[in-house]
Amino acid sequence: MRAVDIIIKKRNKLELSGEEIDFFVQGYTRGEIADYQASAWAMAVLLNGMSARETTDLTLSMAHSGKILDLADVVDVAVDKHSTGGVGDKTTLGVLPIVAACGLPCGKMSGRGLGFSGGTLDKLESIPGYNVNLTTAQFKKQLKKIGIVLTGQSLDMAPADGKFYALRDVTGTIQSIPLIASSIMSKKIAAGANAIVLDVKVGLGAFMQTLDDARELAATMTAIGQLAGRKVKTMLSDMNQPLGIAVGNVLEVKEALDMLRGGGPDDFREHCLAASAEMLVLGGRAASVAEGRALAEEAVRNGSALAKLRQLVAAQGGDVSCVDHPEKMEKARFIETVNSPESGYLSQVHARLIGEASVDLGAGRAKKGDPVDHAVGFEILHKVGDHIRAGEPLFVVHANDTGKLAAAIKAVMKAHTFSQTPVQPLPLFYH
Repeated sequence: MRAVDIIIKKRNKLELSGEEIDFFVQGYTRGEIADYQASAWAMAVLLNGMSARETTDLTLSMAHSGKILDLADVVDVAVDKHSTGGVGDKTTLGVLPIVAACGLPCGKMSGRGLGFSGGTLDKLESIPGYNVNLTTAQFKKQLKKIGIVLTGQSLDMAPADGKFYALRDVTGTIQSIPLIASSIMSKKIAAGANAIVLDVKVGLGAFMQTLDDARELAATMTAIGQLAGRKVKTMLSDMNQPLGIAVGNVLEVKEALDMLRGGGPDDFREHCLAASAEMLVLGGRAASVAEGRALAEEAVRNGSALAKLRQLVAAQGGDVSCVDHPEKMEKARFIETVNSPESGYLSQVHARLIGEASVDLGAGRAKKGDPVDHAVGFEILHKVGDHIRAGEPLFVVHANDTGKLAAAIKAVMKAHTFSQTPVQPLPLFYH
């Protein structure tokens, strides 16, 4: 078998066998197949798609490229959540502490920023000292001891996905449904989660820009999960505008902390509570979504969710004082508030333009291996449907370079569109 023959076969829109997929995945993981060949194969998959059987074979091959974590000796049930990525989406930082505080263990492997979408690991590393590189043994020990783990992929779990994930970020192959589904589900299978809530983003700032594509991705991942013996629930949520106010690593951590103290933007808080409720039902801690919601709200109200995040940060070596004093985290040199140039109703707050501007500012990566500036980002102060007066604050830019600051102001201003007639607010969830 040769890698080039497999690339050509997929280029020619033919279905790959399970053996061919496994040969390619394992060969790339071992370094026997080069980056440029993997890039060509990924592009062929993006352009020509995969059957349900191919996607399942790809997922299982990626999951079995390393160890499959068995958590049965650690917890009765392990629940996980995953977002397909968006702008300002810091829900993992809020949801996992809430759910763990309600007595449902959460062990999660997260990723770094992918294109214009921020990464949970980059946000966590805004907290000085936080270790995102736990071993499998550390993962299991911590999950058993405190019921919550939030780390990067262990090198011995789904290593194929780690390689493909980084490659997709810089080769224009992020949006492929088979590659997204296999990436997400291989990590979930490898990490040993019994129950998984999948938050599939839809809109301008998501990889799935239409409801049809989002439903296809949700159905694909659900089918993979069922074949692997996992319980799966999907949520379709809006990503035409940023979630919450904060876009950027330190800023998003601070917003998550605000939410866990009972504050934070309405849409972000609601999203966290809704996702937490679904996880508590799927994990067997609540009999209904309403009961799950009540448990989640109480965990925020009584402070146990914030205490669980504090416990997580301490367990993974982070500076716990940043939880209670977020102002200690890194700050940008230049912070500029930009006022609205006109009066009217906001008809669009273009999430993708804002996400791309955050990458240009340094909050994300333009290419593989780029450093991330944790302090930079935006505060997007208004939502679609809001009425704004000329001269009213519209957004805030946090930058460490005056040239990038000026470019960011232009880009984010362009992301805001006004109407002189009332505009309906966007829904938070579609399904």
